[in-house]
Amino acid sequence: MSDDTRHPSEVARRALMAGAGVLAASVALIACGGAASRSGALLPPAGTPAGPPAGPPGEPAGAAGGRLASTSDIPIGGGTVIAGKKVVVTQPVPGTFAAFSAICTHQGCPVNKVANGTIDCPCHGSKFAVADGSVVQGPASRPLARRQITVSGDAIVLE
Repeated sequence: MSDDTRHPSEVARRALMAGAGVLAASVALIACGGAASRSGALLPPAGTPAGPPAGPPGEPAGAAGGRLASTSDIPIGGGTVIAGKKVVVTQPVPGTFAAFSAICTHQGCPVNKVANGTIDCPCHGSKFAVADGSVVQGPASRPLARRQITVSGDAIVLE
């Protein structure tokens, strides 16, 4: 039977059911951190930049940009894990700063501390050099990904 020959109450009931389905899908998407557009397509959560993810592959969208720390926050010969940005900033020698992904190259665990000249992963014991992110102790076999930073005055900014 075509839509134009159905009883008006049947057409109205089907339209209501379709609308309820779209509403339920929209609510579910919004509850998961997204929003539905008028077409029902999922939009990224508010504050997420459009376009491809910033930073190295595997890094979250929006990982780039913004002030990370003050130069005085980064100990000489050590570093600081900035968990919210998934970045480790180090100062291997006075006045020289480097930044690396805070995601271990072994199995993707976040590193959690910088101590005794190494960036340490708590999951399987991998350690990386503060100077260049190279592997000091496995099981990781690849260095931490380098992140681009700029030092302007006392501000360390992620590019």
